[in-house]
Amino acid sequence: MSRLLAFGEIMLRLSPPGRELLLQTPKLDVWVAGAEANVATQLARLGHEVAFASAVPDNDLGRAAIATLRGHGIDTGGITLRGDRMGLYFVTSGAGMRATEVIYDRAHSSFAETPTKDWRWDTLLAGVDHLHLSGITPALGPVSAASAQAAVRAASARGIAISFDGNYRAKLWERWDGNPRDILRDLVCHADILFGNHRDIALLLDRAFSGEGATRRREAAEAAFAAFPRLRLIAATARHVESVDRHRLSARIDTRDGAVQTEEVILTGIVDRIGGGDAFAAGVLHALRRQGSTGDAARTGLALAALKHALPGDASLFRQADLDAYLSGGLDVRR
Repeated sequence: MSRLLAFGEIMLRLSPPGRELLLQTPKLDVWVAGAEANVATQLARLGHEVAFASAVPDNDLGRAAIATLRGHGIDTGGITLRGDRMGLYFVTSGAGMRATEVIYDRAHSSFAETPTKDWRWDTLLAGVDHLHLSGITPALGPVSAASAQAAVRAASARGIAISFDGNYRAKLWERWDGNPRDILRDLVCHADILFGNHRDIALLLDRAFSGEGATRRREAAEAAFAAFPRLRLIAATARHVESVDRHRLSARIDTRDGAVQTEEVILTGIVDRIGGGDAFAAGVLHALRRQGSTGDAARTGLALAALKHALPGDASLFRQADLDAYLSGGLDVRR
C-alpha cells in the first residue's frame, strides 16, 4: 500500500463555546489542529496509510495530540518529544455581521524551534511515495522555513511526489524578517500538486492577473505551469460569502491540458468553516490516490469541504460512507 507523509506543526485550537466572544464566559473548547494534521487525519479516516512528522513538548498537551492522531489511524512514529511549547491558536466564530477571528500563540513552539539537521529524512521518507506540506511551516520562522526546504529537497531527490498547500498567513510572516515570495517559490519548484488560487500564484510570480472568473484562474494557472516545470496540477476552491451562515463554494482543478470546474454548492447553517481548505486538499488527494480523474478529484474535494462546514473543530473526520452519501445526494436519516 502506498504511504503519504505529512510534515508540519500540530497545534491546539481553543474556541469559546457556541458563538460567544473569547472569554465571554470562562470556558474554551479544545481541538487538536494544524493544516497538515487535518489533511493527514481525513486521509487516514478514508483508509490511506498516512504518517506524520512533527515535534511536540513532552507533556500532557503533546502526548494528548499524539494520542488523538494515533486514534485516527495515523502513524505517529515521526513525531518527536522535545522543547517546551505547544503551538496554540484561538478561534472566535463569527455570527451575523461579525466575522470569525483568529489569534495565534505559536512563537517558539517545539516544532518551530526543532533544528533543521534533526529531521532524519532517510528514516522519515522510507517507504513514502508522497509528501504533503504547506506554506504555514515556512511562515513560522527561519528555522522551520529551512526545514521545509530540506524536506522538499529530500523528497524530490528520492523521486517522491510532493503536494504543497499555499496557506499564506500574513500574520505569521510579519513576525519575522522573511521573504515569503522567494521561500515559497523555492518550495513550489519541487511540487507536483499546488493547492492555491490566482492570489497565491500572483504572490509567487509577483504579477497581477487582470481577467475575471475562469479566465483569470486559467491565466494564473498557465503562468504557474510555465514558471514551475515540475508542477502538473493546481487545485483550489472559490468562495462567495453572503453571510456568516451562507456561503457559495465551488472547486476547480487546472492541469497543463485544461481545467475542470464544478458547479457551486450553497452552504447554509454553517457550523465551522475553519479547516474547509484542508478537507478539500484531502479530498483531492484521496481521489487521485485512488486513480480517479481530475473531475473525480474536484468533486470529492468539494464534497469533503462542504461536509467540513457542518462539523465543529479543525479536522474533517468523515468516512467513505459519509462521502458516498453526500455525493449521492442522500440527506435522509441513514438507518
